[in-house]
Amino acid sequence: MADYATLLRNHVTLTCRSVDRIFLQAYVPRLQSTGMVCQFLRWQRGYPIPSSAAFGKIGDAYVAEVDKFARANAIPVRRFAKGEKKEEIARPYIEAAAAAGKSAVVLIGIAQEKTSVWRSWPARGQAGNAHPHMEWGRQMAFVNHFYFYVWDAEWGPAFWKTNAYAPWPVWLWLNGHEWAKRQLAKAGVAFTALDNGFASCAEPALLQRICDRLGPGAVTAFFWRWQARLPSPLTREDLRAGYVYDLAFRQFEVSDTRVFDRPAAGRAFFEGLIRDHLDLGRPDQVSLVFGRAVRLAGPRPTPGTFRTKVITRGVDPEIICYYRSSRLKQYFKEHRALRTELVVCDSRDFGAGRRVTYENWNALRLAGEHASQRLCDAEAASAQPAPDVATLAAVTLPSDTNDGQHAPALRFGDARVMALMAAIAGFTCVIAGFDNHGLTARMRALLDAGYSSRHATYDLRRLRRKQLITRIPGTHRYQLTPSGRAVAVLFTKAYGRILGPGLAVLDPHLPAGLARRSPLALAWTDLTRELDRFIDHGLAPA
Repeated sequence: MADYATLLRNHVTLTCRSVDRIFLQAYVPRLQSTGMVCQFLRWQRGYPIPSSAAFGKIGDAYVAEVDKFARANAIPVRRFAKGEKKEEIARPYIEAAAAAGKSAVVLIGIAQEKTSVWRSWPARGQAGNAHPHMEWGRQMAFVNHFYFYVWDAEWGPAFWKTNAYAPWPVWLWLNGHEWAKRQLAKAGVAFTALDNGFASCAEPALLQRICDRLGPGAVTAFFWRWQARLPSPLTREDLRAGYVYDLAFRQFEVSDTRVFDRPAAGRAFFEGLIRDHLDLGRPDQVSLVFGRAVRLAGPRPTPGTFRTKVITRGVDPEIICYYRSSRLKQYFKEHRALRTELVVCDSRDFGAGRRVTYENWNALRLAGEHASQRLCDAEAASAQPAPDVATLAAVTLPSDTNDGQHAPALRFGDARVMALMAAIAGFTCVIAGFDNHGLTARMRALLDAGYSSRHATYDLRRLRRKQLITRIPGTHRYQLTPSGRAVAVLFTKAYGRILGPGLAVLDPHLPAGLARRSPLALAWTDLTRELDRFIDHGLAPA
C-alpha cells in the first residue's frame, strides 16, 4: 500500500476543506421557562389568564397565515406520508427554482412529528368559582410541522421547519458546499460540481479562501432574511419587545475532500487501509482521531458509544469511527474523491458551546480539520516501511542504555512480547498515551496467563530503555516514539499475517485434502516424515 502522503502528493488534483452540512435550531430564550411564558401571554399578548388555550389561539392564527401565504404565492403544499423521503419529493421543485435563479419558497410540506411543547392544566384543589390558577410543564406531543423548502440565491437549496406550538422552535438546514458554489458562480470562476462538493475548479486557491470565509455571520443573515419573509407566530411587536430567536448547533459537519486523478489511486488507498485495520488498532482509536481522552473505567467514565466499523457496500468501502455522539466518516465519493468528514451531533463533545457564535464555530471547524488529519496520519503510520536491521537487533537482543542500565530483550514470537506490542499499537496511545493501569487491562485481554501491575511495571521499564516509549512530561503516562510505533506495527503484522498463517500451512497434522492444496505443506510433510525415519531407524533419507 502506498502511504497516505504519497497518494496525495502524486494523484490528487484538488483539495478542499469546508464546512459541509449545517443543521441548526432557532429558539426564543425568553420563552424557555414557566415564568417567561406567563409573562409573554399576560403582559405581551394581553391574555387575562395565561394558559395553553391562549397558545392554541396563536397557533390557529399561524396555521391560517401559512395557508394564506401559500395561496398568495402559488406555493404547492404537500402532506408527507410516514416513511416518504422528503428531500426526494422536494428536489424537482428546488431544481426548477435554481434554473430560474430567484430566491423563493418552492414547496411547503406538512408532517406530523414528535416535539416538546408547553402545556398548562388547572392546579389541584381549587374551588369551582375561584380564579383558576394554571400549572405549566413541557410535554412531548405529535404535532404538525411545516417544512418550507427554499432556494436561496446565497445558499442554494435549504429547508426551514417549524410548528404552531409554543415555544415555536425553528430547525434550519444549510450546506456549506452549496454556499461556496454560489460564491464561485458570482465571481465567474469555472468549476465542476461533485455531489455535495467539487470535482474541479479553475482557481483552487480562491475556492479554499471562499470556504474559509464561511462563518456564523452568513448563517445568521440567512435566518433573519427568511424570518422576515416567512409566516411567524411572533409579530414585529414581539420582536421589538425582545422575543427574538437565537441559533444553536444541532449538527455540524466539517469535510476534507481530496479528488484523485484516477479511481485506481483511491481504490489502492482503501483496499490497503481496510486490510491494515482488520487486526491493527483498537475500537478506542477514536481518542487519536478526536484528540480527547476516553476513560472506560473509574468513577467518571466517558459517556457514549465507542466503536469502529468497516463497511463495504458493493465495491465502495466506508470507514466510520464513533466518539460519544459524534462520528468521523471516510469514504470514496463517486469513485473520484477521498472524503473525510466529522459529523458533530453535540458540540459539547469537543468543549464548544451550543450557541452559534464565532468562538464555537471556529472551535468546531478546527476540531473537524484536526480530526481528519489525525485519522489520515494514523492510517499512514500503519503503512510505513519496516525499521532497519540495526533497530530490530537492538530491540530483540539484550543491550545497555547510554547510562549503563540493562535493557532486557523483546524477543519476536514470545507470547508476552507479542501481546505487549499489540496492546501498545492501539491508536489511542498516540494522543492520550497509556499508563500502568491501562496496559494491565489491555494485556489481560490478550494473554491467557495472569498479568499484574508488577508485570506492567517491568514491561514499561524495558520498553522505555529500548527507546520504544517515552514518558509524557508531568504525568505517569507514556506514548510511543516513531521507532516504537514502527516496531510495534511490524511485530503485530508479521506475527498475525505471516508467521501464524505460515506455521498453520506447514502443520504436518493438517487434513490430507488441505495439504494437497498446498505444495509447501506437502513438501514440509515429506521432510518431516524422512527426518522421523532417520531418527527412529538410523536410516539415511531416501
